[in-house]
Amino acid sequence: MAKQKPAFAVTWTWLWQRPVCFVGFGFGTGLAPKAPGTVGTLPAVLIAGLLLGCGMSKLMLGWLCVALFFIGIWICDATERALGVHDYGGIVWDEIVAMMLIYACVPQGLGWWAVSFAVFRFFDAVKPPPIKWFDQRVSGGLGVMLDDLIAAVLSIAVVWLLVWLC
Repeated sequence: MAKQKPAFAVTWTWLWQRPVCFVGFGFGTGLAPKAPGTVGTLPAVLIAGLLLGCGMSKLMLGWLCVALFFIGIWICDATERALGVHDYGGIVWDEIVAMMLIYACVPQGLGWWAVSFAVFRFFDAVKPPPIKWFDQRVSGGLGVMLDDLIAAVLSIAVVWLLVWLC
């Protein structure tokens, strides 16, 4: 199913005039012309790295992600309404929160973080069941956030399976 596009061009100016949409677009990373979901996931690496590097525990990062998930429902819903399009590819707040949750739950280190990033991007792009089922049936901000949460949970499981196998 082809994703819809807004009836207008989404620009930096448009984002700056709508702070909620600026956040929904991952601080502008969702404007990437190619692979906005992948580019939009990158802020999670920086944010999680800074928070964990400054002494936040993985448990606290996980709880922060729970709060950001619920705030994200509102952010993504407001961004969808401003665009007039459901789950537009440039809305990447869901990817940021999901990736941060993954980093709170997997082993630390560049190697495991890279594997986690790749596994999550696979699940988010391919949307195997049950991700696809929720993506097609749950609308609004909850739908935007929920499919990425499921992709994150599956990614965490795969990474821990890989840890166990290694």
